[in-house]
Amino acid sequence: MNEGRNRLAGLLAEGDVVVLSGAGMSTESGIPDYRGPQGSLSRHTPMTYQTFMGSEAARRRYWARSHVGWRTMTQAAPNDGHHAVARLQRQGLVTGIMTQNVDGLHQAGGAREVVELHGSLHHVVCLDCGDSTPREELNHRLRQANPSFGFQTTTINPDGDVDLDDAEVSGFRVVGCLACGGGTLKPDVVFFGETVPADRVRTCYALVAKARLLLVLGSSLTVLSGRRFVLHAARLGIPVVIVNQGETRGDPYATFTLNAPLGTILPELVQSLA
Repeated sequence: MNEGRNRLAGLLAEGDVVVLSGAGMSTESGIPDYRGPQGSLSRHTPMTYQTFMGSEAARRRYWARSHVGWRTMTQAAPNDGHHAVARLQRQGLVTGIMTQNVDGLHQAGGAREVVELHGSLHHVVCLDCGDSTPREELNHRLRQANPSFGFQTTTINPDGDVDLDDAEVSGFRVVGCLACGGGTLKPDVVFFGETVPADRVRTCYALVAKARLLLVLGSSLTVLSGRRFVLHAARLGIPVVIVNQGETRGDPYATFTLNAPLGTILPELVQSLA
């Protein structure tokens, strides 16, 4: 691994690096991934856009579970990997950051102008009028509407909710949009089965096209929403380096790969470039 780390340090030192991060970036902050060794897909079915839109009961179930999970999500802190990426950005070596994560930990770790491919759990949007509000504001309203809903957990899913039985959520009261008088609220994230906004995709394509190196951190690249940027870089002849614990679907297109924990190797890289 030392050879690969030194090779990556040399590439980073040349600058113009664009980062694409996935769920593995946040596992050391206590937020699980979907497809890693302990991935939640083996025990948890994430909410899909079709299910959320399909019934009031599904939305009640989602918001009840998410209401409990939000308390834990807000306590998650950026790890050494997040801080290392932010430092590389401040040094001018990383010129763009794209993330598949919805936790906001890159920004909490000091990064700027992060393109959140799948949106952010920190915002809520009304599907009727388009009004956007902070998630903390909704959290306050849900607490007021459900004063006796006191479930606690320390285990969350990557999308910020928790596992609760249907009986436990049956009496949960969902609130509507204040701006339009009751419109349906949805977290401002891209659910499974939903499409990433086209302007966001174009922005990321443009970032990759200007890069000298695409550095993938903690993503299995299983879904096309992230893998397409690896394919784009490969078509343009831009080198791709993947740092992840386990194989990824982007490995055939990578100049080389590193199997290492991000919270360890990224600070080491920063230190070597200091």
